[in-house]
Amino acid sequence: MNDAIAEWSAQYEVIVLEGCDGVGKTTVAARLAARYGYFVLHSSRTPDGEDLVKRYIAILAMPGRLVLDRSFVSELVYGPLRHGRSRLSFADAATLASIVAARGGVFVLLTSYPSQIAARLLARDNNAPTLAEISVLLDSYTSIFDRLASYAHVIVADAASAIA
Repeated sequence: MNDAIAEWSAQYEVIVLEGCDGVGKTTVAARLAARYGYFVLHSSRTPDGEDLVKRYIAILAMPGRLVLDRSFVSELVYGPLRHGRSRLSFADAATLASIVAARGGVFVLLTSYPSQIAARLLARDNNAPTLAEISVLLDSYTSIFDRLASYAHVIVADAASAIA
């Protein structure tokens, strides 16, 4: 088991895993669940019309050790790039990040080289964005995480190291 994952489990009750599709969030979440007893909640895109803030407040109120395999942060990244807008303001995200912090949580941005992410997506789905599109996603996640660091603890980790 990776030392970083063991360290995260020793320090944090809530771990929010974020990053591009195919970077390895689900693999890391499964290891945290199997080895350290976290409950994993995988979040796909919430249907339009649902209040994202209320949804995540309810999720973050769940008792026990919790791993979010993708979260509201992805709405800030994928929303503008794939849907033309985010359904969540940064102020909303900051409020939710503060709740994560109050629960003793951390945001973990898993990163990798665009070529590695593309290869994982091709192996998994036989489809992947271009390397340029993946680079834009990585840059967007980095920008959002830089801003979230004012509200909660953030870690940037190489996915290959976390998965190994």
